[in-house]
Amino acid sequence: MAGVDEPTVALSNVEKTFETADGTVQALSEVSFAVESGEFVCVLGPSGCGKTTLFRIIAGLETPTGGRVAVDGTPVSGPGMDRGMVFQEYGLFPWRTVTGNVEFGLEQRDMQPEERRRVAAEMIDLVGLDGFEEAYPAELSGGMKQRVGIARALAVDPEILLMDEPFASVDAQTRLMLHEELLRIWRETGKTICFVTHDVAEAVTLADRVVVLTGSPGRVRSVVDPDLDRPRDRTDEGFNECRDRIRSLIQ
Repeated sequence: MAGVDEPTVALSNVEKTFETADGTVQALSEVSFAVESGEFVCVLGPSGCGKTTLFRIIAGLETPTGGRVAVDGTPVSGPGMDRGMVFQEYGLFPWRTVTGNVEFGLEQRDMQPEERRRVAAEMIDLVGLDGFEEAYPAELSGGMKQRVGIARALAVDPEILLMDEPFASVDAQTRLMLHEELLRIWRETGKTICFVTHDVAEAVTLADRVVVLTGSPGRVRSVVDPDLDRPRDRTDEGFNECRDRIRSLIQ
């Protein structure tokens, strides 16, 4: 767990450049912010601003060119069980059932089969997929597949849940339902969530704080606290004021 003075996730002057055939491209520039334990933070910005690159750096899948990323005060040097990841593309194994997919990370930890099955059943229940334990990904809707992805990430009991535009591939009605489900899971588990999105209304619906990035290269333009009671009503005046304020920051 984080020390008294250490945020769960801390980014300090993070830089990222890529070498391409056309030369050096800077994706991120001097990105600094912190995420406290149990907080739900959305990272928001226009397409191409480096949101996914930032997600991959926190996850340990990419190395920053400069600056520092730390989890509980320890520099990130690669992926770890303290960070569970949910991607836009689902990333499920088509030859495994729902239970088999959820058990995957537990197998990597050499957990005994009986305990794996118990934990998987608990996570499947948490995400509302009771009755689909033996279904294969091809038999599931997009929203159901993403629930499996969330269950799989939570099964290893990470401190932090990293989510990269996880609902971008589902229809609008399903997305709203998944917002409610994710907030319920967040309340029940107390996980720290870092959620990447380009959807302003989604960020205002979900987040304790919204980190707004500029266009390429991505820099922190502002950190906005929606300061709205939950559940949040998209027709509420305060919701619309917050959404418009964030939109003006992006534009």
